[in-house]
Amino acid sequence: MKTWSPAACGALALCALFTTGAHAADPDTFKIGGVVSLSGTYGIFGEDMRKGVTIAIEQRGGKVLGKPIQVTWEDDETKPQPAVQKTTRLISDGSQMIFGAVSSASTLAIMNIAKQRKVPHLVTMSADDKITVPGGSRYTFRTSNTLGMEQRMALAYTKEQKLKRIYGVTADYQATRDSWDWYRREAEKAGVEIVGADFPPLGNRDYSSIADKIARSNADGVALFMTGSDAVTMVKQAGQIELGKTRKIFGPVIADETMAAGVGPTAVGVQSGVRYHFTVENDANKAFVAAFRKKYNEFPSAAAGEAYDGMSWWLDVVDKTGTWDKEKWVEAFAASERDNSVEGKKTMRACDHQAMQNGLWGVVSNGTPPQPAYVMDIVRVFPPDQVFEPCAG
Repeated sequence: MKTWSPAACGALALCALFTTGAHAADPDTFKIGGVVSLSGTYGIFGEDMRKGVTIAIEQRGGKVLGKPIQVTWEDDETKPQPAVQKTTRLISDGSQMIFGAVSSASTLAIMNIAKQRKVPHLVTMSADDKITVPGGSRYTFRTSNTLGMEQRMALAYTKEQKLKRIYGVTADYQATRDSWDWYRREAEKAGVEIVGADFPPLGNRDYSSIADKIARSNADGVALFMTGSDAVTMVKQAGQIELGKTRKIFGPVIADETMAAGVGPTAVGVQSGVRYHFTVENDANKAFVAAFRKKYNEFPSAAAGEAYDGMSWWLDVVDKTGTWDKEKWVEAFAASERDNSVEGKKTMRACDHQAMQNGLWGVVSNGTPPQPAYVMDIVRVFPPDQVFEPCAG
């Protein structure tokens, strides 16, 4: 029998301790916590985001770092407080990253929790410029549009159409108010007159009085700073008095196929920034659209496309690191590019964790089978240097 010295026994115990710790750091499952709107004003986006993430995971065989991916979804009800509560619970339950939200207010609240707990946070929908600022959160990344790029496209449309008198309707929400304030200042500098402005609350159901005021004004353009069910209700009620026949109706992100389907034929002609579109011509997008249609028997919406693209990018980067060290994931993503994005090339800026990308502008048009009845026809593509300011600071 071999006799071990106390020192050797101590060394073995220490080795055993480190070995146990190493195995503990290599979990059996890659857990993602998804916090999205499944109810409330932006509830129409949450389910589409889940579908996009599902396709992203299925296309890689359901695994990353050799382990199965498990997603737990939570509804933030389009409110910051539930978003914080559910994010905290998901992290406590072992989520190695957080995905979401839809509402910028919820996303900003989630950012604080993710930063405190040092958990990576992926944003593919919320557009408030404050989400990605120089010196912001180390752990939050956005792969989708900013309000800044969308409002610049709206301003370019205003100038190209030679609109001189604008009536603005803005959801009473901090991000959209900030966006409207920027647009108003820049439009006035360009000689555009703001003839009226209204700020209805989120979830407003009656826009008839606002539509009537616009009809009685001398506005030649109607700028709508809203989205979700607000956009559907406003455009539908504007259509009831045929406002679109005498005014150009547009907005930074007012329209997509989801909105058009909810509004119907009077949505045709509305122009808007577009965050993703299924008609973008590249191999990655064709493969995604085919997989999405096969599984869900429909074309992917902007929310689905952005969710798919961001999650695919994130999981690819994590896989390439070959480690379960979250800090390594963050460092790698901050320096990454995605050549095979469904929207064209995207480059993550290390300075603010915002993806540089093209800006799409489209108009609601009548679709042709097998497309939906109403589709966004992409009429302008803005290169990144036209819609993003340099990352100073």
